Amino acid sequence: MLVSHSTGALIFLILTILVALAFDFTNGFHDTANAIATSISTRVLAPRVAILMAAILNFVGAFVSTNVAKTIGSDVASSSSLTSVVVMSALLAAIFWNLLTWYYGLPSSSSHALIGGLIGAAVAGAGTFNVLKLAGIIKIVLSLILSPIIGFILAYLLGLGLIWLFRGFIPAQVTTTSRWLQRASAAFVAFSHGSNDAQKTMGVITAAVLVYQFGSTPTNFEVPIWVIILSATSMGLGTSFGGWRIIKTMGMHIVKLRPLDGFAAESSSAVTIISASLLGLPVSTTHVIAGSIMGVGARQRLSAVRWGVAGNMIMAWVVTGPITALIGAGIYLLFHLVGL
Repeated sequence: MLVSHSTGALIFLILTILVALAFDFTNGFHDTANAIATSISTRVLAPRVAILMAAILNFVGAFVSTNVAKTIGSDVASSSSLTSVVVMSALLAAIFWNLLTWYYGLPSSSSHALIGGLIGAAVAGAGTFNVLKLAGIIKIVLSLILSPIIGFILAYLLGLGLIWLFRGFIPAQVTTTSRWLQRASAAFVAFSHGSNDAQKTMGVITAAVLVYQFGSTPTNFEVPIWVIILSATSMGLGTSFGGWRIIKTMGMHIVKLRPLDGFAAESSSAVTIISASLLGLPVSTTHVIAGSIMGVGARQRLSAVRWGVAGNMIMAWVVTGPITALIGAGIYLLFHLVGL
């Protein structure tokens, strides 16, 4: 049953959708490094070519499925709690954190930021923690924690396998072959990134629209095609602007990479991310690719990984959820004070 709303509520919903697309845009340039940092650092792709490729494949990847969008839109908090004000508060918290960590070159998680903001805003809006769906949040948190570990293990094992596979090749052959392999794996990572990250925005936009229309999200949570197109376009445009500070951290400051190492890291990341997307599990592409790069470095030798840089990144990951939850709650309370 449709719910009657004022013109002001409709305007606020439209503003919420625009802010969601702005978040997708910041997600695009913030997470550009996920797909292309290793390819640029190994000089397999020129920066402009790499960014253009990532932008196009981010867009295409967003059409793979809507399973992650359904998880974000229906498994974090009760359907009736995801009002436009709650979603707006969560998005503003995530955008603030994305911009702050981008400025300092920290590859933090846009996924953690959005989910943290959503939890904080939903609790502030309802005035109780009972509004949260504990089982869904545990599933999401586990996927966020385990995915970089899986990326690390896969990259470590693939790195070992490639060393064994190319053991009889002369160095020039290995370099030529691995450069082509890494171009393909970079494209795969960009595609998988779009398949997971764009859906998070799709989920919150759809939830806000459905709550506006019906008062809660229906059981058959379906993402409209216009939401998919807008989210994919916004992320693609954001990606085209690049994120040079984070590219430098991801591609150059964790471990020194060769093309064959880059292929191992990117392939492991892409397999992990696309698998999660098909299962409806939101993951941090930043976490997964960083974990894979560390796995490749550890395969070389433990000292090859700059663990100090890695430690700073992990600290940013740990604090992202709690901080954005507090920011999201604070923004909601500010909206409440002005009568929204």
